[in-house]
Amino acid sequence: MKKSICLYFQVHQPNRLRLYRFFDIGKDSHYYDDFANRTILRRVAQRCYLPMNELLLDLITRYNGKFKVAFSISGSVLEQFDRYAPEVIESFRKLAKTGCVEFLCETYYHSLASLASPAEFKHQVLKHKDTIENYFGVTPKAFRNTELIYSDAIGEMVYDLGFKTMLTEGAKHVLGWKSPNYVYSCAFAPKLNLLLKNSSLSDDIAFRFSDRSWNNWPLTGDKYLAWIKAAAKDDEIVNLFMDYETFGEHQKAQSGIFDFMRYFPEVVLADKEFDFVTPTEATRKHKPVAALDVPDPISWADEERDVTAWLGNELQNDAYGKLYEQTEKLSILNDEALWGDFGRLQESDHFYYMCTKFFSDGAVHKYFNPYDTPYEAFINYMNVLSDFILRVDDAFSVSDAKFAARKEEKPAAAVKKTATARKTAASGKAAAKKVSAPAAKETKPKTVKKKTK
Repeated sequence: MKKSICLYFQVHQPNRLRLYRFFDIGKDSHYYDDFANRTILRRVAQRCYLPMNELLLDLITRYNGKFKVAFSISGSVLEQFDRYAPEVIESFRKLAKTGCVEFLCETYYHSLASLASPAEFKHQVLKHKDTIENYFGVTPKAFRNTELIYSDAIGEMVYDLGFKTMLTEGAKHVLGWKSPNYVYSCAFAPKLNLLLKNSSLSDDIAFRFSDRSWNNWPLTGDKYLAWIKAAAKDDEIVNLFMDYETFGEHQKAQSGIFDFMRYFPEVVLADKEFDFVTPTEATRKHKPVAALDVPDPISWADEERDVTAWLGNELQNDAYGKLYEQTEKLSILNDEALWGDFGRLQESDHFYYMCTKFFSDGAVHKYFNPYDTPYEAFINYMNVLSDFILRVDDAFSVSDAKFAARKEEKPAAAVKKTATARKTAASGKAAAKKVSAPAAKETKPKTVKKKTK
């Protein structure tokens, strides 16, 4: 049996917040920088999404379906495609029709809901599943959580939602001596299969490809395949997971990244030791070799491969806590506009911008951060969140007042109804008495007086 290569790409763009000042709170509830969102999405579409989708379609056609890839596309970016670049959706639809591209499910808003609220997590997963079905005519069978965040408990939730395959990070502190190049299973849900990212090989493309100071620059298809073969010498599958924006955006076209992807499949398929598989195909072909114990959440971010990129300091935890405190009130209100803003404010990017790591991963955070400092990101987000909470509280107060008014109306109506009933009953009794009196008189026996002498 041939060994496998699984290529997976994450597609996501956040709803970036506008500069929202303290004095805007309670006055203006439009939170988003529409100009920046449109400009960035259009730029990335021209540099990455459209040319890369065209390249993948050509590769699938050229190799008669032997080349396969997988995507997860967040609901946040799908909404922006609809608004700013509908041609991108059409290009993804062409890929879907080939049958060689698998579309994965994730949280609709690319959120941290799996760490905060099982109910909200379920809601977003099901919403995203329905959205993928509506856009591309396929039902997702595999799952990828935001930023590959995973734990035993999260795996159990995912399995309960009907998924049999899940992607996550091959974190060294979890694997120990074990290799990421096998299929594993969830410790809490043994029937959930896990595919683990090979971090070193994935990052060779995602982060190091254009780095001329890298001692392995330039990276060629032949060289890369040799590394894959060495990594999987006694193993079964190599999982290459990365952001789709790697192609043309993070690694510019002039770096040769498109040429690399154009010829890499040819090198792999000519060698005949590996084939390309989608995540669902991978877990059908390869069986789990062991259960993976992950008591604490892991992710694909930073050297720690945990969730400290989003929840690693007081700023992040304060914003995160205040946001999810609104869940109960929102459930009672069930207001569509509030739910929409709640979802967008959950996007993990907002918390990522507040990260205060300045050492090994500081450069990466700075590259993806539109703010000059994490403190500015926190202040801006909290101003927006303060206005949102004010709207929730106002709506809740109105709802509570209406409920109280209805509650007061019911006893008043009941008293009125009782008084009417009593009046009717009294009238009935009086009428009965009036009718029965003559009758009694008529039926009263006559008394005969005896004559006395």
